[in-house]
Amino acid sequence: MRKESQTIVTFNKNFIFFFILLLFGPGLRAGSLDSITVDQNGNGDFTSIQAAIASIRAFRGDNAVKIFVKKGIYNEKVVIPAHLENIQLIGEDVMTTKIVYNDYSGKTVNCPDETGRTVLGTFGSYTLMVRGDKILIQNISIENSAGPVGQAIALHIEGDRIAFVNCRLLGFQDTLYLGKGRSFFSQCSINGSTDFIFGPGTAFFEKCKLVSLRNSYITAASTTVEQVYGFVFNQCDFIGMDSTVNQVFLGRPWRPYAKTVLVDCYLGSHITAEGWNEWKGDKLFPEKEKTVFYAELGSKGPGAIDLTKRVVWSRQLRLNKRREYSLAKVLGDWDIHKMIDGAR
Repeated sequence: MRKESQTIVTFNKNFIFFFILLLFGPGLRAGSLDSITVDQNGNGDFTSIQAAIASIRAFRGDNAVKIFVKKGIYNEKVVIPAHLENIQLIGEDVMTTKIVYNDYSGKTVNCPDETGRTVLGTFGSYTLMVRGDKILIQNISIENSAGPVGQAIALHIEGDRIAFVNCRLLGFQDTLYLGKGRSFFSQCSINGSTDFIFGPGTAFFEKCKLVSLRNSYITAASTTVEQVYGFVFNQCDFIGMDSTVNQVFLGRPWRPYAKTVLVDCYLGSHITAEGWNEWKGDKLFPEKEKTVFYAELGSKGPGAIDLTKRVVWSRQLRLNKRREYSLAKVLGDWDIHKMIDGAR
């Protein structure tokens, strides 16, 4: 009688375990992993980055998941959804680990549910979309390869506390869109032509390289009136792609309260003497120069030889203001170093 009871108990336990696996499927098993490997040659857990992301269980709390991406060109449109956080997307090598797609504003594409076709807008043209919070991406190139066809986003950020370390963002117009959250870029290279860093987000760029491909505008912030900070560039290099690039503005305001500040940055000879542009002809928001905050502190290089020629509504900050634009001030209670150190 006792043996029969034990058999029934064992059977019930096995049945419950089988039922849980059947109910939750691969998401439960993959979500319990701390590390996932993506290798397009088949020597990992997945051959695509999106498949690896889709395998992760939602709402894991502080239990981070590392997705290690082996070298290769991953031709896919990738989304990190809002229900995922604490994801680390780490490439094997920044020059040879690439996510590439070629959507652009005005492109006609098939709808995912096969109900027909639709025309993409700017915000649907991304190669990588980050909606989740507390995401670290490192050693990866993200490219929109559509070329000079108009708006074509490489990286679209909607989440908060999003960090990029040693990454390359490659595109033309509108390469990087920064949503309303906070983001951090360290030792990254970002290239583009017109407004290639834009949006309402608060972003801190540290020791990054900003490469202009054509004569145009680098930033187009749309900071809201309530925000203390918009884009802050600290010890960054602003350079032109070649000698034909010789008349580039540091920024123009997409919206009236745009904020962009440069601290101890190197400015190449392609930067205009005026530095900033008021975006003339904007009928919806005229005279934006009266409300924007565009400022520099410690600018150097050929593009900063005579700062007296800057537009009168921009500012040259005093040395004692440097502390106001430190990493801790701009990003607030986000311990970015803890996030990065946790990935090592």
